Amino acid sequence: MQNGFVESFNGRLRDECLNETLFVSLSHARAALAAWKKDYNHVRPHSGLGGATPAEIAITARLGHYNSQRLCQ
Repeated sequence: MQNGFVESFNGRLRDECLNETLFVSLSHARAALAAWKKDYNHVRPHSGLGGATPAEIAITARLGHYNSQRLCQ
């Protein structure tokens, strides 16, 4: 078995971006992937992070307010 997080992420990327977009150039592919990455990390809440975005978790961790117990609830 492979890493579950990576397999889940790859499936989500494939389903939500790669299978939905017909890329016409390399620059178009880069722009579409950058937009998807921004949405995934800054807009979309993740259930594994207690409904927070990865960006919110990173900010609170940098400020020293990150509580790992939040993920276990």
